[in-house]
Amino acid sequence: MTGETGEKDKKDARALAIVLIILALVLTASAIFAMPALAEFNETFLAPGLGLRESSLIAFIATLILLVVFAVAAGDGLLGEIQFMLLGFFAFFLVLWLLVAWIF
Repeated sequence: MTGETGEKDKKDARALAIVLIILALVLTASAIFAMPALAEFNETFLAPGLGLRESSLIAFIATLILLVVFAVAAGDGLLGEIQFMLLGFFAFFLVLWLLVAWIF
């Protein structure tokens, strides 16, 4: 037997699930419609320079060297904070990659 609070919780959970499904559908549809604009943005601003392939190599090397220097300077070595360094590596690599492709 479910009480009054159990029914209210079930109703709230169902409403939240419906809202999340609708939000996911809207985000998927907007991503699909944004693809041509993103392709045009890539051709206009990213393609004339180095390009994404060349800039990814530069960003990878720069990120690797910088994070090794940070790890050694922090005093824990390379294994002390590895879970944070991996997340930081991917975040820094992505930003640096797109900035190098955009600027050069």
